[in-house]
Amino acid sequence: MPKEFSRTQRVGEVIQRQLAEIIRREMTRRDVGMITISTVSLSPDLKSARIYITLLGGQLTPKETVNYLNESANQLRHHLSQRLTTRTTPRLQFVYDSSIEYGNHLTTLINLANKPKDE
Repeated sequence: MPKEFSRTQRVGEVIQRQLAEIIRREMTRRDVGMITISTVSLSPDLKSARIYITLLGGQLTPKETVNYLNESANQLRHHLSQRLTTRTTPRLQFVYDSSIEYGNHLTTLINLANKPKDE
């Protein structure tokens, strides 16, 4: 019988919770807006993590926000290492998750297609 949760999934969930709290407390730039971590994808050896984020508000573009987070990755990794009990702390790479925007766009298109035509 296969395991329901692999170790990478469990560690990924812990990283997601801890990193969300670290970003909320430690990020000093207020023009970034609210950052939500949607998914953490870990490599099988737990040495690198790809963090998918979504944004709400803020004055920076998603690309600028991702660049800022990637520049701050070493500092965030340091804070994360103090909270994790794993032997190593993965290298962090932030990626913008546009799936929510894409879903909203598809919903709008579907609603336009289903709208009754006034003739």
